[in-house]
Amino acid sequence: ERRLLRQINHQNVPEGHLSKSGYAACSPVTVKSGDRFIPTRAGSNWSINFHYANENCWSPSQNQRAKDASTDTGKDAVAYAALLRNELLGAGIETVPDPHTDDRRHTILMQDTHSLFRYTIHTKRVPSDSEISPYSLSPLSNKSHKLLRSPRKPARKISKIPFKVLDAPELQDDFYLNLVDWSAGNLLSVGLGACVYLWSACTSQVTRLCDLSVGGDSVTSVCWNERGSLVAVGTHKGFVQIWDAAGGRKLTSLEGHSARVGALAWNGEQLSSGSRDRVILQRDVRTPPPMERRLQGHRQEVCGLKWSPDHQHLASGGNDNKLLVWNSSSLLPVQQYSDHLAAVKALAWSPHQHGLLASGGGTADRCLRFWNTLTGQALQSTDTGSQ
Repeated sequence: ERRLLRQINHQNVPEGHLSKSGYAACSPVTVKSGDRFIPTRAGSNWSINFHYANENCWSPSQNQRAKDASTDTGKDAVAYAALLRNELLGAGIETVPDPHTDDRRHTILMQDTHSLFRYTIHTKRVPSDSEISPYSLSPLSNKSHKLLRSPRKPARKISKIPFKVLDAPELQDDFYLNLVDWSAGNLLSVGLGACVYLWSACTSQVTRLCDLSVGGDSVTSVCWNERGSLVAVGTHKGFVQIWDAAGGRKLTSLEGHSARVGALAWNGEQLSSGSRDRVILQRDVRTPPPMERRLQGHRQEVCGLKWSPDHQHLASGGNDNKLLVWNSSSLLPVQQYSDHLAAVKALAWSPHQHGLLASGGGTADRCLRFWNTLTGQALQSTDTGSQ
């Protein structure tokens, strides 16, 4: 039987495929991990597959998303999508794609002329990124690190030429007053003499909110609340009036100061006012006027007030060259700074770093100083050349 089978095999096998021993020569066997209908996933270029799978799926909704990518949130989404393609598809993107460019241009960095599907596993070793440090603790590839460090859009330049000039007659030339303030609704309030005017940056329309000339008073400070619906107006006689901007009507008038009110600051539904009488009054506009807190720490006029973004600390500047920091529950200042050589009026809290406070001094000081109110440390001082 063996001889018979051997003879049959010799008859079916061509002469070129017979070995010297008379047996059929064995051809090299290629390793296949899939059949002819199901390709293998190993060795596939998923960046190319992803590109061709979505090549004909460009829809109007994607065009709309490309338009939305012009915003900061859209740009972050584009960078995040590029990062995912680097890590999951091996796209090798090193810079953030332009949101206005067709998204398909960034999915493939080089064209591949081979078939999309693989039926054999290539044992050729893929070269690794030699620039990756063996001591790196980051799970991201070197391409992704370059993508995250790619330069962002440069900061826009502020023109030195004003695009709008408003006529402001009777604007008091007094350093200690705060007569201009922006609202969250893009409205500008300006105190001119005994009147408060509102200017809309959207429509350029000017409306008069109030007139204090009937009572022989004048405007010394204006301040919008956080929602942009109410305007607090400080007067020369020591009153603080709350006005509804949309309705153009006065809601209430608060007493308590014996001199002009030159500084105002909102903290939610609470309003702080600083006066020439050296007193800071904090009142809740939802309660009767007697519900108030009196903060006394300055020896001269209070000319600057600002609440922190977390609504926990109040910064106050005075004509005594002092900068005081109060918390929401104490009647005494928790911190006091005396580095300024002139009145402290300009105050600003950082919305990005907790406890970072900036203050500006008057003519004799000309410095912009930064403070860490968490530790009480003076961080930096910059001479601006003017008050």
